[in-house]
Amino acid sequence: MTPMTTTNTMTGGIRLVALDMAGTTVADGGLVERAFDAAAGELGVEPGTPGHAEKLDYVRATMGESKISVFRHLFGAEELAQRANAAFERAYGELVDGGLIAPVPGAREAVEELAADGRTVVLTTGFARVTQDAILDALGWRGLVPLTLCPADAGGRGRPYPDMVLEAFLRTKAAEDVARVAVVGDTSYDVLSGVRAGAGLVAGVRTGAHGDEAFRAAGATHVLDSVAGLPALLREVG
Repeated sequence: MTPMTTTNTMTGGIRLVALDMAGTTVADGGLVERAFDAAAGELGVEPGTPGHAEKLDYVRATMGESKISVFRHLFGAEELAQRANAAFERAYGELVDGGLIAPVPGAREAVEELAADGRTVVLTTGFARVTQDAILDALGWRGLVPLTLCPADAGGRGRPYPDMVLEAFLRTKAAEDVARVAVVGDTSYDVLSGVRAGAGLVAGVRTGAHGDEAFRAAGATHVLDSVAGLPALLREVG
């Protein structure tokens, strides 16, 4: 694990942990890009064209952001964005149902360790609820944590806004102060959402879309090779 300099150092007594799913606790092997191809095709954007390449670059750069927000940026009109998002969620769900996802090694065990240490864990995502539920079902993770959140559960904005982190804080009542919340994800958007929420510990993990430089720029307090190292980190900081 790699600590980073930050102005928010109150990490002792972490009671609530908000964990991202795809790329952080769930390995999906590039399914986002495959599902994007289906969404782009729905709107007539063909693979191999400059328009497709430009849009795919944006999808890669904004991993972690609410997917409907990404499609609003790419296609402008709300009706087009909704069509693209529906096609994306449908395609991603079919890939999930096809058995093309798996837990990040040690992820489930990390969640169970965190719970055994008396910490409340919430799983968050930038996907729609139907897709989040499909992932939970495919992995057998229903009941693994007391609460799962998607953007629609917290006002619809998703990351990089702090809304899902704050919704987890309000709903679980697991921590008396946001400084006793940890936020962990594989993208700069995950990190920024935690920083904006005032979380006491905000960690990037190297198993997904972004790396150390992006985490540092977004304000991460720590970087981990994997979420599997999170229980030990939280025991170390208190």
